[in-house]
Amino acid sequence: MANRRRGEVPLQLGDKRYTLCLTLGALAELEDAFGVDDLMALAERFGTGRLSSRDILRLLAVALRGGGHDVSDAEVASFALPDGIEPVATAIADVLMITFGAEASAPNPPQPQGA
Repeated sequence: MANRRRGEVPLQLGDKRYTLCLTLGALAELEDAFGVDDLMALAERFGTGRLSSRDILRLLAVALRGGGHDVSDAEVASFALPDGIEPVATAIADVLMITFGAEASAPNPPQPQGA
């Protein structure tokens, strides 16, 4: 069970329940992945509220590993999204807000064309 006081966020994908967490190691991995020098630059990067699907994939994979799941980026990329992207985007937004505070805005989930 996820514990928000420890920075953990639950994510349900189909019949599997996951825990997301941005540990210090996860944050270091994100700094490297996004080519930034420090946490402030990372917070600014996510503070726009605009994330690409590649950003969400990387954040999800790193947060899953931080939450104790042994998954590769390739495995995460193959996850089915039975309820669409919204639960993933919401969980990513929650873990960013827990980690960085209110400055890290919620990402805008992709909207279907014509919506």
